[in-house]
This record gives sequence, C-alpha cells and structure tokens, in this order.
Amino acid sequence: MSSRPGQCSAAHDRSSAAHDRTSPRATVIGLEPLAWAALGVAALTIGVSKTALPGGSILAIALFATVLPARTSTAAMLLLLIVGDVFALITYRRHAHWPTLLRLAPAVVAGLLAGFAFLALAGDGIVRRAIGVILLAMIAVTLWRRWRQHRADAVAPAPGGILLSGVYGTLGGFTTMVANAGGPVLSMYFLATRTPVQVFLGTSAWFFAIINLVKIPFLAGLGLFEGHVLLMDAVLAPLVVIGALGGIRLAKRMDQVLFDRIVIALTIAGAVYLLF
Repeated sequence: MSSRPGQCSAAHDRSSAAHDRTSPRATVIGLEPLAWAALGVAALTIGVSKTALPGGSILAIALFATVLPARTSTAAMLLLLIVGDVFALITYRRHAHWPTLLRLAPAVVAGLLAGFAFLALAGDGIVRRAIGVILLAMIAVTLWRRWRQHRADAVAPAPGGILLSGVYGTLGGFTTMVANAGGPVLSMYFLATRTPVQVFLGTSAWFFAIINLVKIPFLAGLGLFEGHVLLMDAVLAPLVVIGALGGIRLAKRMDQVLFDRIVIALTIAGAVYLLF
C-alpha cells in the first residue's frame, strides 16, 4: 500500500530536521549561550593579542576549536584575525623588517601548501586532534621561549641563516594554515635572531596580515566560508575591534605575566579537551 502525500511530506520534514540538527550549519547557528560567551571571549582575545600580547590568540584557537567543528573553527577564526591585523598594521606598520619577511617567504609557502593538503585530506576528528597537539606544542615553545628570555643576556645571538628560517618558516606556515597557530613559532624565530621589540611587532603585523589574506582562497576552495560562518563572524567582529582598541591603550599597563599564565593554563585545558 502506498503512503499518502501528507505522510510522505511529514516523513521528509522529520528527516530534514534530523539532518539539520547534525549539519555544520546547525552546529554554528544553534550554539548555546555559554558557547557564544566562549566565542566572545575568544574574539576579544584576538583583538588584544594583535595589539598588545603577540601569541595570546592561542587561547582563542582553543576556544574556537572546542566550540565549533575543527575545520569550521579554522575558517571562522581566520576572518576575525584579519580584522585584528588591520589594527596591528595601523599601530606597528612602520617597524617591519622586510628582509626578514623575504627570507622566511619560501619556507612559509611550503608550509602553507602542506597545511592545505592536510586540511583537504584529513577528517574533522583528525584535524581537531591535530589542533590539540599543535596547541600543546606551541605552549611548550612559548614556555621554552620565556626560559630563553631569562638567559638572553648570557646567550650569544643565534645566526638567522637559511636553515633557521627554513625550519621556522615551514613550521609556521603549516601551523597557521591548519590552526591559525603560527604566532608562537614566529615569536620563537624572532627570539633566536634577537630581533628588537618594535621590529618584532612590526614584522609580525605585516607577516600575518599577508599570510592571512593568502590563506583565504585556500580555505574558500575547501568550501569552509559558508553563509552561517560569515554571519557568526559579523556578530563577533565588533568584539575583535574592542579588544584591539583596548590592547592599544593597555599595552603599557597590562600585567602581562599574570595574563600569560592564565592564557597558558586555559589553553592547556582546551588542548587536552580536544585530544581526549
């Protein structure tokens, strides 16, 4: 006996509703208030990290990857990072050291391509765990960098040769493509070459502004910039602006040691959550 049209339509509606609840679109649009609060904190952190605390966006990476599907989090966060890049360039654009950027460029491109291949081939679960591993590795790098800073006066400057730029450039390109986590890698490179603070900030601003724009067509080619992602970023972008403006004003007053400890602790928790 054939089903009546009304029954078929009802069954189709139930099937569509079930599909919507498990789709990435529903995952983003149907976020709980606590998840939106976490993304709001992440957006503020992005803004502050761009103008006051380089590398501080590692907390935002953990929050985005915890709340959203891993690949979606990479795309959504990229657009917000670009908003923050605008304010970083306005603040530090005159201090860039272009020979350093050119020296890193070939290795960074190789790392970006490797990261793109990984995103294209790996499933969301693998990407999520990879982000967790990357976060833990970046935390280790950050802690090691701080230890090196305490010994900076006693350690001779490391040469900024081809091998050094090649290793850091490739790793930075890969991590920034997969998880927008290239900041600590670049910071480690600048530490190794004993780059002055203002040059560090200016070169970083230009580096990530260029790299983040280059990443857009790659992620767009994977179909990650869907309408719901753009809508969510439109909601969060003003918080990035607020964070960036606040970072500019508070850069010289902020208790960075305490902030860094909080960022590291929360990021470790987020990375462990992603892994297990």
